Amino acid sequence: MRKRDLIIELLQLITGFGKKAAPRFELGIKDLQSSALPLGHAAIKEMDHPPADRISHGTKDLVVLSNGHGEDLIAMRVIDCIHIAHPRISIKVLPLVGEGKVFDIGISAGWLKRLGSPMRLPSGGFSNQSFRGFWADIAEGLFQNTLKQWLIVRREAREGNVILAVGDVLPLVFAWSSGGEFGFIGTPKSDYTWRSGPGQAFSDFYHRLKGSEWDPWEWFLMRSSRCQMVVARDRLTARGLRRHGVKAQVCGNPMMDGFKKTQMPLALASKRRLLLLCGSRMPEAIVNFQNILKAINLIRTKEPMSILVALGAEPSCDELCSVLQDFEYKATSSFDENIGAKSCWEKGPLRIFLGPGRFSIWASWVELGIANAGTATEQLIGLGVPAVSLPGHGPQFNKHFAKRQSRLLGGGVMPCKTPKRLAEVVDCLLGDKILLHRVGNVGVKRMGSSGGSLMIASLVSKLLLGEAVEHM
Repeated sequence: MRKRDLIIELLQLITGFGKKAAPRFELGIKDLQSSALPLGHAAIKEMDHPPADRISHGTKDLVVLSNGHGEDLIAMRVIDCIHIAHPRISIKVLPLVGEGKVFDIGISAGWLKRLGSPMRLPSGGFSNQSFRGFWADIAEGLFQNTLKQWLIVRREAREGNVILAVGDVLPLVFAWSSGGEFGFIGTPKSDYTWRSGPGQAFSDFYHRLKGSEWDPWEWFLMRSSRCQMVVARDRLTARGLRRHGVKAQVCGNPMMDGFKKTQMPLALASKRRLLLLCGSRMPEAIVNFQNILKAINLIRTKEPMSILVALGAEPSCDELCSVLQDFEYKATSSFDENIGAKSCWEKGPLRIFLGPGRFSIWASWVELGIANAGTATEQLIGLGVPAVSLPGHGPQFNKHFAKRQSRLLGGGVMPCKTPKRLAEVVDCLLGDKILLHRVGNVGVKRMGSSGGSLMIASLVSKLLLGEAVEHM
């Protein structure tokens, strides 16, 4: 494919013209996320927490519900800010999906309490995308666990505590049905996903008819007299909600908090630099990594290229090292330790660095991303770094989600159907700095500014915990 045609396609994706709308992809129990994020353990460790104080009788506790890894991270950011400002407020968390490991540091420090028992679902939380996964989750006790969680939320509300729901309709229903006061942070849905371009899919006509990606039953829950605050993802989405009587606010984007720009090592400055995110769900992440390596081998540039692979808890370095050996990469110990990589592999002009927990640092060093992830991809785009993706068969990262993600980010990430296609797009973007910069700017506008965690924490303190804060 000629460079001119690639540029035209990229510009079409950015502007939305000439592109068919992405199929509707409803984020059910869990939005896909990556564990290699700056909102997790490493970022939280950097913050100094005052020792937890015993709260006096008669004040409200805050109960936070979240339904996915990304939602857990956003929730942790917000309650971290609340705790720093009001250390005597008692805060409890109930992760509705997964194990909620991001909360472990606060729990270990004694200022955060976990409700319920963590449950690892066979589907990884993606049962809405696979009948097999759905039945496996049921066999593991999904319904029983959900009922237990709902009873816990009801009990907390009866005790006079307030609920903060983070995510989509599941925590919103839990909070509303508790019978108590609640607030809602709607993280996954944005009107950009259907307003970017003409859109001919049924879902686009449906959303256009409603004027919002959120559905009528969700507006009903958000309009409850017991709902004290609604925070939307962006201004466009908030405007759509307000047209339907929901008093939605925008407070910046918590996903963009926690990044720190550091000086890039000289060893990388003279090379082309790509960030690779292969996802966090096993064994899908390994398959993603293998497919991306096939694409990398097809990139035509002869310039030295450094590919920084940012990892979370899964997959492990050892698992990826085994894959690199299969692709005939050779391990080397001669690399700058300031890069912060655990290991380095070479093949021709390519150098691949593996780095657990390095996403928040490496994201500011690179020119382009190859990203099969959810929240981490959005964060990368929000920093002004364009990305390409290579969707697989899922369930975490498939073509339907990739298309929806691309529209959400205004073309800041471009899905590619084949490894060859991905290599062509990478060559095109690396060869055109103006286009690279233009695509990056679109992503920055779509993701919004940092500082959202602190602003949302202030809203929660004022609207949900006002009485409790005043008595301190």
